[in-house]
Amino acid sequence: MSSPTIPDRASGAIMGAFIGDALALGPHWYYDLDELRRDYGDWITDYTDPRPGRYHAGLRAGQCSQAGFILALLLRSLVTCGRYDHDDFCRHLDEELLPRLDGTPLSGPGGYTSQSIREVWRRRVAQGRPWGRTGGHADTTEAAERTLALAVRYARNPRRLARAITQNTRLTQSDPTVVSMTVAYGAVLGILVEGHALDAHLSDKLMQRVKDGALPFHAVTSDRLQPPRPGSEPSRVGRFASPDALLTPSYMAVAAADPEIRIEPAWKVSLVYGMPCAIYHQLPAAYYLAARFRADFESAVLHAVNGGGQNQARAMLTGALVGAQVGLSRIPQRFLDGLENAAVLGRLAADLAASLEAG
Repeated sequence: MSSPTIPDRASGAIMGAFIGDALALGPHWYYDLDELRRDYGDWITDYTDPRPGRYHAGLRAGQCSQAGFILALLLRSLVTCGRYDHDDFCRHLDEELLPRLDGTPLSGPGGYTSQSIREVWRRRVAQGRPWGRTGGHADTTEAAERTLALAVRYARNPRRLARAITQNTRLTQSDPTVVSMTVAYGAVLGILVEGHALDAHLSDKLMQRVKDGALPFHAVTSDRLQPPRPGSEPSRVGRFASPDALLTPSYMAVAAADPEIRIEPAWKVSLVYGMPCAIYHQLPAAYYLAARFRADFESAVLHAVNGGGQNQARAMLTGALVGAQVGLSRIPQRFLDGLENAAVLGRLAADLAASLEAG
């Protein structure tokens, strides 16, 4: 079977994210796994309705959460403008998201508004702050869930990828560690769209981009993390103090491939790396699942969903990573058939994928 093309991988990443988001809509945020199994059975295989009283009550199977809604806003802005236009995306937020919120958790499109978006509403609407002074301290993945579209758009230009993701992330999150981990996730997704494998060598390729000046992280070691040599080039000082977020994916890939390290069943990755929302719980689990099931989109996203906790972010981030590896053409058709507005989202994804050639 031939390898997917770059446009196919780009579309696969976008649609994989939307699918992962919608698959977790019903069973979102169950930290009691016995309760999750009672409500949805031993193994969730498809889109499901949220139960009354849960986070997305009132929505239907196959619909997206607010994370998917915001991803679609950014996707539309990218396609309309042909590039990342920061002011245009902020306009979309001002006109299409913030007027539908009231600062409380259970409001707005998608049935639930996350902490970082509530903080944006408070600072932008209630306090009248300008964009650029709206980011809060949430240590979560909201920014990664939307900026994955920027990672796809600039997959072939890592310097612009990092710049765009940094600028967009700071709209909602100001913590430098969260920003750096979000940019690192985007760099991983971008290099997968290019066609590289999520394996033990991926982080070396990312670190080479750091040393070439394409990714804005510090670099203090020589090749393969060896000590700097006397008389060698000086350490590279980047915007982000540590490059460790770029090293995580290869460690996860090594763990997934090591026969002496087994997480069985794979959904228990949520117990190993943590079920909560923080980005430092979410990214290792997503990288592990995306490396272990690099050619099996269905297994990757379903194990992400069935792990409970913040399974929506886990499934969304995993879906993008695996979608970028298998391509849209190898995502099971039933996931596209059951996704609301799949045709519209698919056209936007295809248009975005076509723009990669423009740089």
